[in-house]
Amino acid sequence: MKKLIALFAVSTLASTAATAGIALSGAASVSYDDNGSKASATTYDADITLVGTAGGTTFTYSMDVDRASPATTGADMATTIGPVTIAADMFDAAESVTDSGTGNVKVQSVDTGVTISLDAPIGDATVGLDNSGNVTVSGTWSGVTVSHTSKKGGDTTTAAAAIAGMDISVTNKAGATTWSLGTTVSGVDLTLNSKQAITAAFGLTGNTMTVSHVAAVATAVSTATTHSVSAVKAYSTVAISRDLTSGAALSATYSSKDDSLTLKASVAF
Repeated sequence: MKKLIALFAVSTLASTAATAGIALSGAASVSYDDNGSKASATTYDADITLVGTAGGTTFTYSMDVDRASPATTGADMATTIGPVTIAADMFDAAESVTDSGTGNVKVQSVDTGVTISLDAPIGDATVGLDNSGNVTVSGTWSGVTVSHTSKKGGDTTTAAAAIAGMDISVTNKAGATTWSLGTTVSGVDLTLNSKQAITAAFGLTGNTMTVSHVAAVATAVSTATTHSVSAVKAYSTVAISRDLTSGAALSATYSSKDDSLTLKASVAF
């Protein structure tokens, strides 16, 4: 009997050790949209994420489970060996190649890959190289975080900093520059970007109202690799969200784009 008790204790300890590095999280929601003058619709969403950690190695796996056959949405592994970090994206996400008027791609691409990064002793810089040959140098100097990626089709440079109470980010991609500003005035969180989109969030955590102005989208012709972009007029949204004592959250969103009201109940763990 003592041997059986000891064996059970060892078995329990091994099982606990095997699961100690596993974290499970997820989210689910149900939404009702009156769709303005169109027919109303009810939609559902449920996702599960599993993160396993062993020493300096982490594996993340995510699934979309609101369907008859749950589908993988991500599979990533990252490990650190001294100053070297190796990250592998093992899931090839499916992209829509149907012309939807949003400038989406015409041909499915392969987005799996491996990136190797080295923490170089040059002003806290990190140098990265992926299997496509793209080289990235990033780091923070004097409070400004800078990242530069050299790749075929155009380099990308991003700089971000918090200056005088404002969060500033500037990105130059293949010669085109975009920027965003974020600040808080009298308890209201404000954001503004180069596309003239503005967001103002009021209230406290768990009980908020967010007012947004979404900028107009201009028509763009199709290219050899992407479909055309259909014009969309500027519109505004108002979203009210509140956490419930049940652990769920309830939100109501009005959009002037189609005069619609969406009610959504969600939970995350």
